[in-house]
Amino acid sequence: MTVWKSARSATLEGLRHAQPVVVWRKPDSGPMSQLIWAPELHEIDGKWYIYFAASHTHDLDAQGMFQHRMFALECADSDPLTGKWQEKGQIKTPLDTFALDATTFRHQGKRWYLWAQKDPEIKGNTNLYLAELANPWTLKGQPVRLSQPEFDWECRGFLVNEGPAVLFHGDKLFVSYSASATDENYCMGLLWIDVNADPLAAGKLA
Repeated sequence: MTVWKSARSATLEGLRHAQPVVVWRKPDSGPMSQLIWAPELHEIDGKWYIYFAASHTHDLDAQGMFQHRMFALECADSDPLTGKWQEKGQIKTPLDTFALDATTFRHQGKRWYLWAQKDPEIKGNTNLYLAELANPWTLKGQPVRLSQPEFDWECRGFLVNEGPAVLFHGDKLFVSYSASATDENYCMGLLWIDVNADPLAAGKLA
């Protein structure tokens, strides 16, 4: 796992001189040994966390999906580039299926976890799910499904909702996400609720 260090820049071009630092190397075997995807770095309560997806194999499962699950690394040191990173293991959800693209945010005094996952009972590839966190690597309570591919623009090539990101603006909480196949059909969608609303009430129990 590589973290890129750079001085603050007002442009993407200014980031070209960033220096990479390897903070974690995948094991040779096991659930985190193959296809390391979608890392995100977060600072939570004075510690650093990297959320990512990984698999134990390149093979597809019986439903034709990659076999990724979600994992977390923790660094308790102030500098994530020089500190020691600890494997916190798999972030388990009620569904033991393909999952990736996790992100986290704090809202209404709680820490939330948002991700994409396959539900075998729903046609398509991945839906978006939300749950409160008991700690940065453990879900608290039952997740809700925020969205699933249903519109034509979400179902071109593959039925996909993935890559969620959270934005706060004015009196709204927004979730942007990607949809459809990762080719010329790839596009973005946007969900939103009132910032004072219950985020779990906006979805359906998973």
